[in-house]
Parts: sequence; structure tokens; C-alpha cells
Amino acid sequence: MSLTDKAIEQIRELIRSGALPPGSKLPPEPELAAQLGLSRNLAREAVKALAVARVLEVRRGDGTYVTSLQPSLLLEGLGGAVELLQGDAGAIVDLMEVRRLLEPMATALAATRISEEGLAEVKRHLDAMREARDDVEQLNFHDAAFHRAVVAATGNETLLTILEGISGRTLRARIWRGLVDTQAAGRTLTEHEAIFSALAARDAGLSQATALIHVHNTERWLRDHTDSAEGEFDR
Repeated sequence: MSLTDKAIEQIRELIRSGALPPGSKLPPEPELAAQLGLSRNLAREAVKALAVARVLEVRRGDGTYVTSLQPSLLLEGLGGAVELLQGDAGAIVDLMEVRRLLEPMATALAATRISEEGLAEVKRHLDAMREARDDVEQLNFHDAAFHRAVVAATGNETLLTILEGISGRTLRARIWRGLVDTQAAGRTLTEHEAIFSALAARDAGLSQATALIHVHNTERWLRDHTDSAEGEFDR
């Protein structure tokens, strides 16, 4: 572990221990460095690194503060990191596999928690998908919004942030599938209608099963067409 990493860990420990709770202001740099037994340069580098990670916020002319430490803030870098993946079809398939492991369980949880307003939001995107069935990009835009509304219904912000970070990078792959596979739109609509019906019935088991079938079918199709997909997803 480098000296900078050790300095970062020392500041993290202050936050974990409650010595620096969310929203609190860090001591001035000289004082912080002396408190931690660091050089000012190491303290500065640690603060910079934690600011990039959204753990700290440097306010010019005011000082450095611990952020809210909310999951949506701390995990927002996930989407950016996933976006840096090159147009490698194998990497996209790996992301679809992660989505398959997480999203069906999230959909099951949503079935037990979804409100009437949440269900109406899901239906709004399903209706929009029906209207856009001949427009691949619009269909997939509302497809993504449909799933976001479902996961949002769990009330679990961490889960929503993680799945959004993963699903966003697979959108181009799903659009490409729609352009190549002329039957994809019909199957997609049928699968989403099944998910919605299960949610409306508040049936957790059926919601999980319908979501699993949907994501699995997309993943399987991409696996079967990996060779022809190379380079398509960065367009």
C-alpha cells in the first residue's frame, strides 16, 4: 500500500468512526496533516482522491466537507466506469449476465412494494413501448425507463444506482439487436407485458420468473451473436 493509499485510509477511518460525519467540515490542511501524522502533500493528495470518489467535496474558498455519502452519489462513478468499456461484445455479455443475476430479484422485491403510482409509471412506459414498436431507438428508450421504474419501486436507491450503471451500457447492444432481429420488438413487448401483469398481481415469484425469462432471452441472443457484434456497440 502506497503512502497516499494509507493517508486515504486514515481519512476514511475518521469518516467510518463518526469523527467526520456526513456534511461535516474537515480541519484546515495543516491541522489535518498534523492530526494524522502526514505531510501536507500527502494529506492534499488523499483529499483529492476522496473528492474524485465523491466522499469529500472541496468548496473553493470555504473548505472541504464530507458529502452526504448517499449511495446514488458514491456509486454514480459506476456508470462512468462501465461506459469506459470498449465495444467488446464479450464485455457486454458479461454485463448482461450481471443484470440477469440482479434484476429478477429486484423485480420480485418491487412486486411486494410497488405503489399504485409506481405501477402507473411502469404502465406508462409499457404503453409507450407499444406505440414505438416500429421505432427501435424509442422502443429501447422506454424499455430502459420501464425497468428503471420497476427497480425504483423497490425503494432501494443502492440497487437502482447499480442496475442503472449496468443497464445503461447495454442499451446500444439492445438497440443493435432490434435492428438485426426483426422479431425482437414483438418478443420484447410480450415479455414486458408479462412482467407488468405479474407486478400488477403483486406476485413476487411470477415477477421474478418473468423478468428472468426476459433478461435471459436477451443475454442468450447476444451470446449467440457475439462474433457478429464486435465493434457495433461503440457506434
